[in-house]
Amino acid sequence: MTKNQFPINLNLEGRSCLVVGAGRIGLRKTEQLLAAGARVTVVAPDVVGDFSGLPVTIHQRAFELTDLDGQRLVITATGNLELDQLIYDTCEERGIWINSADDPDRCAFTLPAVVRRGDLMVTVSTGGNSPALSSWMRQKLEALVGPEFEEVVNELAQERVLIHADGRSTEDVDWKPIIEKIVASHNIHMSCPRESFQGTVTA
Repeated sequence: MTKNQFPINLNLEGRSCLVVGAGRIGLRKTEQLLAAGARVTVVAPDVVGDFSGLPVTIHQRAFELTDLDGQRLVITATGNLELDQLIYDTCEERGIWINSADDPDRCAFTLPAVVRRGDLMVTVSTGGNSPALSSWMRQKLEALVGPEFEEVVNELAQERVLIHADGRSTEDVDWKPIIEKIVASHNIHMSCPRESFQGTVTA
């Protein structure tokens, strides 16, 4: 069981990441890393055809410890417990962030389910205890958070720029009426079934 995880969004643009394993799961992890702008290297003896055309470096062979050199983040999807343990132990020794797919005991971090709408990212995590529940909740959120939220984020970013240009801190602004006005302008209607939100919103 994973407890007291620290939520964080990593900036992987241009940073080296390694995926060990090139099956269906390895492909999905690779696509997620590419979406974040990472420079991805994939190592595996067998590579599914869907990797063809992806902007990644592929070494079609068995994993070697030297594959970890220069990597900022590693994901294993091998299904080989002994190999995953070796990679996990070595990454821990070297201070490299490591995730072993479907194996929270060998993870320095876990991956949440994600809904993306432009720069808006809504995530759900169970700390690796129930990925199925995270995926179920993501599907619910996809219906609630529509594509129009991408433009909402863009407009709020413009408001933030104007506030800074005026020499004010965004920390002193009550964002609730601003957000509600922009959301309403896009004909978005959201409600909390248990209780309505009260108070101010600062950022």
